[in-house]
Amino acid sequence: MAFLQDPPQLDHPYRSDRLLLDLLDRHLPTERREALDADLDALGHYALKAWQRERASTPKKPLFTAWDAWGRRIDRIELTPAWQEGAWLTTRHALLAAGHEAHVHARLEQFARVYLYHVASAFYTCPLAMTDGAATALKASGNAALGERALPHFLSRDPEAFWLSGQWMTETAGGSDVGRTETIARRDADGQWRLYGRKWFSSAVVGEAALALARPEGAGPGSRALALFYVETTEHGRRRPEILIDRLKDKLGTHELPTAEIHLDGLPAWPVGELAHGVRQIAPVLNITRLWNAVCALASMSRAVALARDYAARRQAFGRPLIEQPLHVETLAGLVAEMEAAFALVLALPRLLGRVEQGLATPHEAALLRLLTPLAKLWTGKLAVAVCSEALECFGGAGYIEDTGLPQLLRDAQVYPIWEGTTNVLALDVLRVLEADGIEPLRQAIAAWLTNAAPAAAQVVQGALDAATCWLEGHGATRERREAGARGFAFTLARSAAAALLADQAAWAKSRGDLRPGAALRIFLAHGLDRLTTLDAADTRLLTA
Repeated sequence: MAFLQDPPQLDHPYRSDRLLLDLLDRHLPTERREALDADLDALGHYALKAWQRERASTPKKPLFTAWDAWGRRIDRIELTPAWQEGAWLTTRHALLAAGHEAHVHARLEQFARVYLYHVASAFYTCPLAMTDGAATALKASGNAALGERALPHFLSRDPEAFWLSGQWMTETAGGSDVGRTETIARRDADGQWRLYGRKWFSSAVVGEAALALARPEGAGPGSRALALFYVETTEHGRRRPEILIDRLKDKLGTHELPTAEIHLDGLPAWPVGELAHGVRQIAPVLNITRLWNAVCALASMSRAVALARDYAARRQAFGRPLIEQPLHVETLAGLVAEMEAAFALVLALPRLLGRVEQGLATPHEAALLRLLTPLAKLWTGKLAVAVCSEALECFGGAGYIEDTGLPQLLRDAQVYPIWEGTTNVLALDVLRVLEADGIEPLRQAIAAWLTNAAPAAAQVVQGALDAATCWLEGHGATRERREAGARGFAFTLARSAAAALLADQAAWAKSRGDLRPGAALRIFLAHGLDRLTTLDAADTRLLTA
């Protein structure tokens, strides 16, 4: 009989995840683990079954039908099985509600759930992230009426009462440049605000509510004149007629996520706060969704690495398994090291966020969260694409075949550097945070994380951080020079913070007899932390003119 290659197998995503188990062992009190373990075990089981189900079925996309057979406008979207299960999974395992409980571990417990659920969710996590952000923004707004109206639905543990929220910012005139928003908010004769305009990317159009930026009629130009409005998209179980779906986007990846172009024709709306500074009011949404983005990017990396490691033991080439071939082993180890460093950085953020939200954080910790959030998002977004691409190469030609399920990992990963701010947008955000808070909170945090690190590792991390600080001070003469190098600068800060956190984890693990995080740290440091660049402006203009 002809040889047939065994496909990669997926272990139980929770029970086999050393990084997650160590994280929870280290940072959660024993009394909080029992209930959480039950949820995480169930979500891991769901993820395993979802992987097996997807391999045995034909990939599906949501189906949009604008008109019924009799010419009535219905704008119906038929969702895929993973999305039909989303509300039930979300509420049963408290993916949103857990993050808003009144204790310091709430966000860590929430994002442990998100990390396990994401790949199996077919990006149902996208509207979940926006709903989490909307709940956070409404809490921050102090608008009691809207909070009482929406929060019980956003944070419900009952699938029948649960609502998803969208985040309607992007328009045809400008993506991240929201100052060019053309949607108008107009008050009717009864005093009701209504929205008129076009939203170009609406990833939660199947939800029941949204937060939308609009320009009050008569307000001036620019972003400061924008207001933030709360809208509800359904009435009596049906989509409101003031929302017209033009089409669903045909995207490179995230195929099961129905991203729509919509027109608003008098949709009722309620101001979240003052009728100005809407971008500032929606900032809590972005802070939350960027953290979700980083956790989901990490989940994709973890899945790609897990499959590549399993396959290396199954695949024979040139007389021996891949896992016994030195170059392949070094390639795999490099992927694991990068992923472990990303894990250390990303999962530090929910711990910080929990302290900030519960009023326990110092000013330095709050400033650190403001800096690490864009750093983690921009670095993991780019890293996920690189890791998933390299992992696919580990499968040879099979990694390029759609019905193995492997190419989807790479296609989906490409969204992480784009959503919630591109790499360049976030790099400039990092500069703005440093202008406001300085670099000292990060320097203090890294020093603390390196307390028990091996001296050689601490020296490398500190050297990269010193180089980044010198670069920032040396390029402070002109904004143009500072912005031109902001991307490499941000990557250097992110990798330095990740290395320090991984060093801290390695010291903790070594005390328990586990030397693997220390090995990951040494390989990660060997890859280098410094990504600083200083290019000649005349050269860059010559090549881009």
